[in-house]
Amino acid sequence: MTERKTFFVDVILPIPIHQEFTYRVPHDMINYLQKGIRVVVPFGKSKLVTGIITRIHEEVPTQYTAKYLEHILDEHPIITGNQYAFWKWIASYYLAPIGDVMNAALPANFKLASETKVVIHPDFDPSKNYYLTERESEIVDSLEIREELTLKEIAEIVGIKTIQPIIKSLIDKRIVITTEELNDKFNAKTETYCAINPVFSEEDLNAVISSLEASSAKAKQLEALLTLLQEIHATNEQYIPKKVLISKGISASSLATLEKNGFIVQEKLVVSRLSELTDEQSEMKPLSEAQDKALQEIRASFEKHSVSLLHGVTGSGKTEIYVQLIQEQLDLGNQVLFLLPEIALTTQLIQRLSKYFGDQIGVYHSKFNQNERVEIWNNVLENNPSKFRLIVGARSSIFLPFKQLGLIIVDEEHESTFKQYDPSPRYNARDSSMVLAKFFNAKVLLGSATPAMESYYNAQIGKYGYIELNHRFGGVQMPEILCADLRRERKNKSMQSDFTNYLVDEMRTALNNKEQIILFQNRRGYTPLWMCEICNWAPRCVNCDVSLTYHKQTNMLKCHYCSHVTPPVGSCSACGSNRIKMIGFGTEKIEDDLAIIFPDAIVKRLDYDTTRSKNAYETILNDFDSQKIDILIGTQMVTKGLDFDNVSLVGILDADMLLNQSDFRAFERSFQLMSQVSGRAGRKQKRGKVIIQTGDVDNWVIQKVHEHDYKGFFNAEILERKNYFYPPFYKIIQITLKHKDPIVLDGSSMHFAQELRTAFKERVLGPEYPIVRRIQNLYLKRITLKIEKDVSDGKIKERLQEFIDKFYSVPSNKSIRMVVDVDPA
Repeated sequence: MTERKTFFVDVILPIPIHQEFTYRVPHDMINYLQKGIRVVVPFGKSKLVTGIITRIHEEVPTQYTAKYLEHILDEHPIITGNQYAFWKWIASYYLAPIGDVMNAALPANFKLASETKVVIHPDFDPSKNYYLTERESEIVDSLEIREELTLKEIAEIVGIKTIQPIIKSLIDKRIVITTEELNDKFNAKTETYCAINPVFSEEDLNAVISSLEASSAKAKQLEALLTLLQEIHATNEQYIPKKVLISKGISASSLATLEKNGFIVQEKLVVSRLSELTDEQSEMKPLSEAQDKALQEIRASFEKHSVSLLHGVTGSGKTEIYVQLIQEQLDLGNQVLFLLPEIALTTQLIQRLSKYFGDQIGVYHSKFNQNERVEIWNNVLENNPSKFRLIVGARSSIFLPFKQLGLIIVDEEHESTFKQYDPSPRYNARDSSMVLAKFFNAKVLLGSATPAMESYYNAQIGKYGYIELNHRFGGVQMPEILCADLRRERKNKSMQSDFTNYLVDEMRTALNNKEQIILFQNRRGYTPLWMCEICNWAPRCVNCDVSLTYHKQTNMLKCHYCSHVTPPVGSCSACGSNRIKMIGFGTEKIEDDLAIIFPDAIVKRLDYDTTRSKNAYETILNDFDSQKIDILIGTQMVTKGLDFDNVSLVGILDADMLLNQSDFRAFERSFQLMSQVSGRAGRKQKRGKVIIQTGDVDNWVIQKVHEHDYKGFFNAEILERKNYFYPPFYKIIQITLKHKDPIVLDGSSMHFAQELRTAFKERVLGPEYPIVRRIQNLYLKRITLKIEKDVSDGKIKERLQEFIDKFYSVPSNKSIRMVVDVDPA
């Protein structure tokens, strides 16, 4: 009789720990084991979590007694081998726990843990037959009484410990939903549809029409009803979009009256974000001579390089080149990933791409609800030949389970939003995409009008291919860039609030010509600082070492670091004076001031405060595109790749604030932001104009923006980077230590820095307090490592991890929080 083998599995758990855990497999589960499937396992004293099997073996753990697997959740793997290898690279390179990588990668519905909260799905219909098991019925009945339950509470109700498979079944049947999904800010897109009231027969309807015909006062209602019937007959659809009826001259009030009288019904129905676009599939636009030349150069570059940089000025038509490359990959049966720095940019881009690719497009980012993310995940995993071959998404889409990836496009590759700041893993999606591409032998195309210094440098030394596109599409001229001298105008007292006379005159001219204006101020709120005129006291956050920003709309002082709010102060807390003055200006104050200067203009803001929901962003952009808004004020959001045909003037209100930031990338970011927002001006027949308000008109960075001279800027800035040991010549690792007691923090951080110097010598800088030394009641100390580019990256990270482990082996250091940021943006 052969001896029964005992199997073990290594499992990644979604908890912030670097190692994987080994579990023993019950004999009745051995035949169902596969790498990449989810399993429910015990962790700690009584917790159950969902993990992923990464290895199947017969090695007995020596450090601890292996617990048994509780349950297997999947018949097929939900992650691929390439994905797991990519996760391991992210964890290793960015010094992140593998559990954090799993957490970032998987949609929440894949990670059922014992404290996951479950509620009834909003679309659940009790009258429908869902074919529930006895235990499923018990759970639904309990949820209808209690409204919200954790998995632990559900386990007690049904009397079994492992209830994840039952919850998975209820989620698949759309009966329950996790609160991670419920709390998601994503709102399904809805449209109002009109239909004839279903209670009416044909005879009833004829009687209604006759009664309306008999009264001249009801002529508009009659017209509305007949138009609706005509559309129903023409389309053979029961529900007609309200906007179609309104486009035919029917008023909303006529439809409302018909509904009130019970003749029609109006319902909001969920519509696909792509449905209205996929109907009008169109041929690809012919490329200009310059675009076609660039396309040929990209193809040639891909023969030699895995990564190429397309350096195309704003408005040069990079998207149309992308379209050609995407189609080539789809024709080969490959998948394509199109990375964007902002969720916000997906709206305009999807509208353009869907005209060519229709149902092939999948949109993937954190604002979409879990069911949609899981649907795209599964289609990508299955390598569905007819759906979601092209994924358009923000940085998290690099974690999708690609099977046949052929091309990654990173648009606006210079943007710092490709970098994840919090929580861990603190990865850069642009850099990580190049590693992801290697697993598939795929190509990466970086696109930008103002490339990141590192990308341009790599192109110059031949590491990346380089393609240049110098001319705007359609012969549109580059905008004329001019400076408004703040110092001179303040001296002459010709300022109108925070606007120079020069900018106001140009705005007036543009408005008189029925042209649109974009104003850029990279600071939201009304005014960033309230200060006592007598003693210079300013209200500060109780949790962070920063002053509070005044928001007029809510009439509150707010901290932009921890969101602490407090009512405005009437007198100085230090000297009791009532002479509190406002210093500086944010987007909210600009909006107020413009209402006085241009009372007839329609002004809107585009910033974090006005775009909390996805629909708000979409609405503002659509209104601006359809010229319902005259002046759009925005933060960085308005700089990122948006195209508007009627914008003739762009104003940059405070260039000095950008240039004077204490960061080695300050000049690079300033040049990029000013150049990018300038690119929004002048799109069709007329040359646009950009006015930069500055107190330093001779600043060399502003001069390079004025001359549209990226190469001149790069050549000057790269020398500074080399002389002072910054990227691209050196790698930077930033280590931030946090503690509520500054004395404890000082001692621990100093000791840690001394330990690091034993190995890394003069490459260790600090510890020092950052500009904001306390956030959310924790004091911060920062240590910076500057490592030569040619030193082994793996050895450096390995050594650093040893020092971190040694630091935490001291009991008094356990309360210190440490954040390691590799390649900070």
